[in-house]
Amino acid sequence: MKQFISVWVRDPRIQKNDFWHAHMDYEICIHTNSLCFTKKMSRVRRRYREFVWLREKLQENSLLMVQLPELPPKNIFFSLNNAQQITERMKGLQKFLELILESNLFLSDSCLHLFLQSELDVSGIEACVLGRTCYSVSQAILRCGRNLRRFHSQEDLSGLRRTEESFESDSDCAFVEPEPQQ
Repeated sequence: MKQFISVWVRDPRIQKNDFWHAHMDYEICIHTNSLCFTKKMSRVRRRYREFVWLREKLQENSLLMVQLPELPPKNIFFSLNNAQQITERMKGLQKFLELILESNLFLSDSCLHLFLQSELDVSGIEACVLGRTCYSVSQAILRCGRNLRRFHSQEDLSGLRRTEESFESDSDCAFVEPEPQQ
């Protein structure tokens, strides 16, 4: 069977931090049969700033061996109320991800998988990749969006129970602080 990876960027939502500060985030949906992915279906929400971080991280991790696709440009006049600007940005973000997902080099990057399939924020992704968390990349991904499918196989359910147990046993674990450099 031919492998496929489908990605959609959709459902823009305004997130209000307080009375004066708001930002837009977007839902990223993945559907795949690729062996590169821990989960075959996932949904997460990301904002433009996190896409910028991902692009920088992928460029850093690829050691400049590959030219990354561009993100839609940052627009200082971007309006959360302008439907055309929002649509254009979503299309640009989706095109960026589609091009990234065509590269085997990027498909082996843990940051990309955590970005696409976990609910970790940027600092959480970095900590997980560096081994500074009590959970693995796969555990972080499996923990995200458990209710995506209505029916789970027995294998899925037993894997989720094991993952939940490992998170619950270390419920107060977060990041392991790096030791100070001397």
